[in-house]
Amino acid sequence: MENLVSEGLSLMGFGMGFVFVFLTLLVFATSLMSKFVTKFLPEPVVLPKVKPATPVSGHNNDELLAVLSAAVHHNRSK
Repeated sequence: MENLVSEGLSLMGFGMGFVFVFLTLLVFATSLMSKFVTKFLPEPVVLPKVKPATPVSGHNNDELLAVLSAAVHHNRSK
């Protein structure tokens, strides 16, 4: 019975060691692939679109301010 337990513990140690080594190699391989991809295939830099600062045509700012003020007053009065 003791021989069977020692063989089981030995097999468990080898299995856990194998999994640990495999996962360690997997982490290193993934890190190396990530560095390789970022070095040779960098993402293109996307420049934001700049809109010219023009007044909104067709809208009166005074009218918009009046509508916003009325909405705020209506919601505060509740």
